Amino acid sequence: MDVILLERIEKLGAIGDVVKVKNGYARNFLLPRGKALRANESNKKVFEANRERIEAQNAERRSAAEKESKTIDGTTVQLIRQASNTGQLYGSVSARDLAELLEAEGHKVAKNQIVLDRPIKAIGMQDVKIALHPEVSVTIHVNVARSPEEAELQAQGVDVMAQMFEKDVAGFTEERVEGLEPGEIAPEATEAEGEEAPAETSEA
Repeated sequence: MDVILLERIEKLGAIGDVVKVKNGYARNFLLPRGKALRANESNKKVFEANRERIEAQNAERRSAAEKESKTIDGTTVQLIRQASNTGQLYGSVSARDLAELLEAEGHKVAKNQIVLDRPIKAIGMQDVKIALHPEVSVTIHVNVARSPEEAELQAQGVDVMAQMFEKDVAGFTEERVEGLEPGEIAPEATEAEGEEAPAETSEA
């Protein structure tokens, strides 16, 4: 389907461009969200008649987004969540969670502006892109941890999960006697067992 873009779409085109897209993408995303018009003669005339107003509105929104970007770009948000010993969250962190957290901190960010391919399901630091405007994007740092202390370590660059794994491995050591086959008992152990067994006595 050919459409006329009403705003810049990444990897697709700029305002006023006529581009060919898949029918489903146009019907389910571009058209219902007001990002494009069907590229027929009637709509082309409507667009040209309103091009100046559309471009002015876009410039105004871009200016507001650029102003907001200065206050949010590089921001770190912290979320304390319950998680298993392997670091997997009991639940997940969604775009809605991040939008609510940013709003609570005074940033105007809508859920659909947060570019999160899939929910966050493990503790750790993660960079998340936010598209404030089709032409203005910023990156925030999301710190998901099980406690404020753990979040502080992660903020300092400590890989908490790797550190925990190292401790687990260090606490699980097994002595190995050279020359023994797997499952074979060390001679000392056999002798010790023989010494502990009660000696048989014979009556003369």
